[in-house]
Amino acid sequence: MVVSDTRAPEKTDLWQLTMEHSPVGMAIVSPAGDFVSANAAFCDMLGYDPDAMAALTFQDITHPDDLAADLRLVDQALAGEIGSYRITKRYVCADGSIVIGDLSVALLRDPAGMPVHFIAQVADITERQAFVERLDAAEAAVDSERSTARAVFEGASVGLLRIDAEGRYLATNGCLREFLELAFPHDHLGLAGQPGFVYDPDQVRLLEPDEMPSVRAVRGEEFDDVRIWVGEDHESRRALSVSARAVVDRTGLAAGAVLAYHDVTDLVRAMHVKDEFVATLSHELRTPLTAALAYLELLDDSTDVSADGRQHVTAARRNMLRLSHLVADLLFATRAAAGSPPIDPYTVDLATVLVEAVDSAVLDAESAGVRIALRCPESLTVHADGMRLRQAVDNLLDNAIAYSRPDGVVTVSLVEDAGHVVLTVCDEGVGVERHEAGQVFDRFFRGQNARRLQRPGTGLGLTIVRTIVEAHHGEVSFESAPGTGTTVCVTLPR
Repeated sequence: MVVSDTRAPEKTDLWQLTMEHSPVGMAIVSPAGDFVSANAAFCDMLGYDPDAMAALTFQDITHPDDLAADLRLVDQALAGEIGSYRITKRYVCADGSIVIGDLSVALLRDPAGMPVHFIAQVADITERQAFVERLDAAEAAVDSERSTARAVFEGASVGLLRIDAEGRYLATNGCLREFLELAFPHDHLGLAGQPGFVYDPDQVRLLEPDEMPSVRAVRGEEFDDVRIWVGEDHESRRALSVSARAVVDRTGLAAGAVLAYHDVTDLVRAMHVKDEFVATLSHELRTPLTAALAYLELLDDSTDVSADGRQHVTAARRNMLRLSHLVADLLFATRAAAGSPPIDPYTVDLATVLVEAVDSAVLDAESAGVRIALRCPESLTVHADGMRLRQAVDNLLDNAIAYSRPDGVVTVSLVEDAGHVVLTVCDEGVGVERHEAGQVFDRFFRGQNARRLQRPGTGLGLTIVRTIVEAHHGEVSFESAPGTGTTVCVTLPR
């Protein structure tokens, strides 16, 4: 717009008073760019005193990078193309710092239409602009993080599911959608607990809605390695290991859960093949082993065997017994994995079982230079499976002897404590590395010490011990440190 200079003297005084006391920076600038007048707010904004400001032009205080755009608008106003304009520009302060201003300009003309001066109003928006820039940077960072998360989410080889507190599916990745197509080939409503082809770990029955991992997660459960099978066709069915973690909002209320579905089909099938192989091999070995041991016992009892021959027979029999124990361990592990009852309890004297196990282990201990110290009462009866407990003790003694140092002592103790019996086997051997302590009960696990010392074994000993103890509703604990030995403690109900 064009503003004519028709102000009466009293209006001029009012205008000057308004300008002087305005909290916003205001200035009157000549068509050439000289400052005719500038109020206190404008001088304070840029850090100039009024006299210094009067000696400057608007070109002097405009940032060089913004000057060309400002001059173009000035030329357009002087040419009558525009009467006013508004821009955001940078000003150079007296101390060299930069202020960002929201500039509004109107051109005042005389009655003849000739330019008289520009009236400029400047609002300091430096802080607001900085906030906007920070906000833009934050939004850009969020967008980048969102894009990265989306790429990771979709590219993961694990099925990922995000559900809300009502069980509605909020997000699924490509891998999970493949599993959903197997489990729900006809349709899926995106809600936890839908009926479909989801089977239990044995592939015997379909899971009930309340058993579905997604429904359990909605209830607030957190879990790891829940096994399920999905798929209508047995050949294309997949085994999944499901984990779940709860999600809460910023007030601490339940907001749903995140579930991860790992495809473990190949692992499960490989373990099944391995179990079948172990079972077949163990059964095939058992018959010739039994026959060989019988003949060795006959030779041991024969009077026709020389002293040297008897020593050979004893050595052969000892090794055959070790092989027989190994086969028994393999058969037990296979039976336990198949879900068969691992124990058959009856009244047994555990002290007698322990004494017989130690007597059988003495020969191996002496050949390794190890002494066994036994501390137990004369009798301690329990309701348990004596044969399986003997198998567990044999495994504990084998490990303790195998990893003891020459001249070391293996201490075996049995005590009764508050309705429980406590069996402890402690050695002074090489111990187990700290990072491996949590794996010693895993099937077929053999630690670094076993490989370094070239100790024979299958890695089933402690697995069998734990299986037998837990079948008796007992507990087994393991403590070890490199160079200080190992202690295994078995607690059983009386």
